[in-house]
Amino acid sequence: MFTKKEAQLLTTEFWTVFGKSFPRKWILYDTKIKDFSFKFTADSKKAIVSLDIEMKDENLRLLYLEKLTSLENFLIENIGEFEVEENFYLENGKCISRIWVEKSEVSVFNKNTWREIFEFFVEKMGGFEMVFLEFEDYIKDV
Repeated sequence: MFTKKEAQLLTTEFWTVFGKSFPRKWILYDTKIKDFSFKFTADSKKAIVSLDIEMKDENLRLLYLEKLTSLENFLIENIGEFEVEENFYLENGKCISRIWVEKSEVSVFNKNTWREIFEFFVEKMGGFEMVFLEFEDYIKDV
């Protein structure tokens, strides 16, 4: 496989190439809602586009999740089938709520799948952003 250093360099190259190939300002953390952000993730087996709701106040976190899942038809229309996890545990043990789409059988370590990942990222994040921007006032009204 790769040494830790080689894997780190390849991962850095992956994100650099993505940024140069698709130079666009994404919403990501700029939602104007604390602990509510969109994320790109890629590893050795899959690529993920997610909306992470990370409020410490569980009731608030679940209210935001409820608002978003009430938009299910719009989400499906814009991002396709998606997964929802009310209590998703990050590697560090933190409990969040997550809505996400995943593409399997791609790898940040296989340059032959990079284009496929990039196109997946652009399509799915674009869909997430469209729903967020269209329903921003509704979502923020918690």
